[in-house]
Amino acid sequence: MAAKIFIDGEHGTTGLQIRTRLAERRDIELLSIPEAERRNEAMREDLLNTADIAILCLPDDASKQAYEMTAANNNVRLLDASTAFRIHPDWAYGFAEMDRAQREKIRTSRHVSNPGCYPTGAIGLIRPLRAAGILPDGYPVSVNAVSGYSGGGKQMIAQMEDPTRDDAISANNFLYGLNMKHKHVPEMKTHGLLDRAPLFAPSVGRFAQGMIVQVPLFLEDLADGATIDSVHAALVQHYAGQDIVSVVPLAESAGLSRIDAEELVGKDTMKLYVFGTAGMPHVNLVAVLDNLGKGASGAAVQNMDLMLSA
Repeated sequence: MAAKIFIDGEHGTTGLQIRTRLAERRDIELLSIPEAERRNEAMREDLLNTADIAILCLPDDASKQAYEMTAANNNVRLLDASTAFRIHPDWAYGFAEMDRAQREKIRTSRHVSNPGCYPTGAIGLIRPLRAAGILPDGYPVSVNAVSGYSGGGKQMIAQMEDPTRDDAISANNFLYGLNMKHKHVPEMKTHGLLDRAPLFAPSVGRFAQGMIVQVPLFLEDLADGATIDSVHAALVQHYAGQDIVSVVPLAESAGLSRIDAEELVGKDTMKLYVFGTAGMPHVNLVAVLDNLGKGASGAAVQNMDLMLSA
């Protein structure tokens, strides 16, 4: 019997991508609210409680409302793409490669929170070093990143693509989150196993999809004897045996003169790089992913499939 999937918020950027990915699948039945009934809350609540899995592609408050609508129904499972539950202790964090136990947590949980795009790259780089004891307590982690403008949703897409709008964005690249209160920081701290919040500097470029996340580190401030080789080895060991997150060999990274933020557009994988030179005092850790792939819709489908395998 086909699993019933309801995408609550299917007309947003993430929801549309998920629906496109699922459209041809025969192992699921997509439930949908007709366009004319999009504001029908009774119909929405009925579909939320009819689904085997409801994928929430909503603002935080609407996701919390969906949670309340389904709280008494043990038959429906929620996969939430908002920031509402990403550090909630009762929700499984949907980054299956984060550690060896995470896949099973996602598979068996009733409630799963899909990671943010920037945190996927940052946590993917930071957590293995924390787990290996290479990144010490108190280290002042900084995370620098650039995303394609699709990460800003429909409004930003229109602002970047339509120069006739009154609120059109003319910049080719711009920083934001300048008040240092970005919503992804708690997520990075919690799931990166950090004891202090990282300094996060996000930016948006004039390209639709793609992402680069950087975590520069001073080797002399890491665990005693840390080298570019030991940092790279910790990442390789952490991601051994799976094919979603790959660690680029040092020899290959050494031959690169630039990294393209659009390298993995259309793919649901993530690549991690370690850049540096033997004898130099620092390394630069880099994650490349599609902000709508492993950073959003691709991760949601991956998590949905894990949940369906229970």
